[in-house]
Amino acid sequence: MLRGRSLSVTSLSGFPQWEADKLPVEDLLLFEVSWEVTNKVGGICTVIQTKAKTTADEWGENYFLIGPHFEHNMKTQVEPCEPLNAAVRRAMDAMNKHGCQVRFGRWLIEGSPYVVLFDIGYSAWNLDRWKGDFWEACSVGIPHHDREANDMLIFGSLTAWFLKEVTDHADGQHVIAHFHEWQAGTGLILSRARKLPIATIFTTHATLLGRYLCAANADFYNHLDKFNIDKEAGERQIYHRYCMERASVHCAHVFTTVSEITAIEAEHMLKRKPDVVTPNGLNVKKFSAVHEFQNLHAMYKARIQDFVRGHFYGHLDFDLEKTLFLFIAGRYEFSNKGADIFLESLSRLNFLLRLSYFLISHQMHKSNITVVVFFIMPAKTNNFNVETLKGQAVRKQLWDTVHSMKEKFGKKLYDALLRGEIPDMNNILDRDDLTIMKRAIFSTQRQSLPPVTTHNMIDDSTDPILSTIRRLGLFNSRSDRVKIILHPEFLSSTSPLLPMDYEEFVRGCHLGVFPSYYEPWGYTPAECTVMGIPSVTTNLSGFGCFVQEHVADPTAYGIYIVDRRFCSPDDSCNQLTQFLYGFCKQSRRQRIIQRNRTERLSDLLDWRYLGRFYQHARHLTLSRAFPDNFHMELMSLPMTDGFKYPRPSSVPPSPLGSQASSPQSSDVEDENEDERYDEEEEAERDRLNIKSPFYLSHVPHGKKKLHGEYKN
Repeated sequence: MLRGRSLSVTSLSGFPQWEADKLPVEDLLLFEVSWEVTNKVGGICTVIQTKAKTTADEWGENYFLIGPHFEHNMKTQVEPCEPLNAAVRRAMDAMNKHGCQVRFGRWLIEGSPYVVLFDIGYSAWNLDRWKGDFWEACSVGIPHHDREANDMLIFGSLTAWFLKEVTDHADGQHVIAHFHEWQAGTGLILSRARKLPIATIFTTHATLLGRYLCAANADFYNHLDKFNIDKEAGERQIYHRYCMERASVHCAHVFTTVSEITAIEAEHMLKRKPDVVTPNGLNVKKFSAVHEFQNLHAMYKARIQDFVRGHFYGHLDFDLEKTLFLFIAGRYEFSNKGADIFLESLSRLNFLLRLSYFLISHQMHKSNITVVVFFIMPAKTNNFNVETLKGQAVRKQLWDTVHSMKEKFGKKLYDALLRGEIPDMNNILDRDDLTIMKRAIFSTQRQSLPPVTTHNMIDDSTDPILSTIRRLGLFNSRSDRVKIILHPEFLSSTSPLLPMDYEEFVRGCHLGVFPSYYEPWGYTPAECTVMGIPSVTTNLSGFGCFVQEHVADPTAYGIYIVDRRFCSPDDSCNQLTQFLYGFCKQSRRQRIIQRNRTERLSDLLDWRYLGRFYQHARHLTLSRAFPDNFHMELMSLPMTDGFKYPRPSSVPPSPLGSQASSPQSSDVEDENEDERYDEEEEAERDRLNIKSPFYLSHVPHGKKKLHGEYKN
């Protein structure tokens, strides 16, 4: 036994920091339980996948993931193997002998963690008995018509059974079980009800009721302490799910959530203050060439430009080299994801850009900016839009025509030069060539406007995005400087329309816009940051709060944070419009500087740093579950970790700080910009800053919750 092992925390320069005394992983078994292990449903799968390598490096053979078994996922993502750990092997054998089907293997992702997968359908015959066990454990009944909740009960019952078998054969090893979201929570409830000797952690990535209330346009953050929780859950017919979630929270030794804003929400919705905030990270890969990500941006931008050429054929009266590509992506939650405020701000941006274009054209200048905005939000469709497919076909046909003519011209030019002659350009082009070119020009003409959607929408008349586009009049007319393209399908490199993976598409864009009202963390702006693409987020997203805490001037680093918490909807919309207009006013040099700074923030989001918050949660749960074997010397830690990226000192201090009064052309530089910007000096200072220790922390006790926020 590990009597009295000290999990000590000391103070360094006034801030607490973990010592080198790490957990004795050789004496521990760590199980992470989630419905999204090898089964991508949402963002939790991204959390587990990206964190797996860091955790596997630390825990080695003593780290296991538990999830559901689906044959199609097993065949494509898991390499079957036999468990080396005796306790896990005996637990699987015992369950398989009693009519279960438990699979084991390595998940084929970075880190190759072990996975234990339960076949839910194979054990469904136990459902009625397990419903009775669950009622006895926590007095929560699950209706027969809720298929998802019934599946979660089967999954949780199998998990609790497995953990009991493991602890029976653990041979002195202590077990930590980390449960993600209410779907895995039944296993936690049953484990605690049966008094299994395990240390438990429960992480909520978003509260059930919070998501429902925000989707219903409730004045959520302004009434957090006023909601009748039981009534609201009952009216939405999710009371049993809410009870499962709340029971999981209160049964866990340690309760964590992913952001400060969600911690405040959880305290009101689930009636327990989180013990630790565990921000979500990513696996950050640095290129050997410092500016390789800039080269990738140029390469993938060219591919997006090709798509735009086809989509806007016949109306391509704007310069693609002076066109900015913006996008929003995620689940189709019109209000929660901020698509409503984004469309409204695009209408206002269109007015400002049209006004600037009018003034520029009357001054006889040629420079103007056009903005093409992509909405990548999956919705119900029945096929590609015929007009969109035709546009890509016209573009490809024109490209083939030009290439054939180029070869013909090249041969004539080659022969003339071999003869020592300067070719007569009138002879280079004959009548047939002119006819072919005229036919090509005629083929690019069309009477209709470019479509605002790439697919045929099933609910076209009631679709929120299309309805708002109609109301605002953003129909991609020639005079519009903001063009809209709704792509209601996830991106894929095999698509005949826009053959790009999501990562490639993001790298080719100039700005990601995610003005979410409800976003417990927000992986989309975090992914943009890691790829060196500026983004817009809000102070109601976990990522936005995290950046505000750690970066002195987020805008200078390409993170625009819209205030949706303390401003009225109209003020928030105006602020977003100003951010977008300010971005359009940047010169190409300013955008390059900003992308360099954005990419340097990726170290802040690396699991090698953020994984320490999970380490802290494991220390804490061991000290609570096994106080005789583990104890912590310091339990009260501040929320902030004492680290903050400084405001860049070089010019431009913020791209908004040195802009022209009207949008810049992409190839025009601001003559007033001097050479005080030192890329290497800034990068070195940021590298030194990120090496500063991260300080692990609890949620602040006694901190006042600020209300009076407006629903945006």
